[in-house]
Amino acid sequence: MVVPIYEFSCLSCRHSFDVFGGYASRDERQVCPECESTNTRAMFSTFAVTGKSEASGVSPSAGGCGCGGSCACAN
Repeated sequence: MVVPIYEFSCLSCRHSFDVFGGYASRDERQVCPECESTNTRAMFSTFAVTGKSEASGVSPSAGGCGCGGSCACAN
């Protein structure tokens, strides 16, 4: 079973913390483990998929980095 991880931020003390749970937990007010406030908000989180795929959209001759652009990231 795969359980999503949601990142929250406490608006009272600025502490960030993770919550493991279903989609409904993202919309619920969570209790901050630092100050016990319920003045929390779900953060926008990104995810990454790694591995090799023929349809990756990045060709070796395209140049740039592993993220598909010609940026200066360390990929």
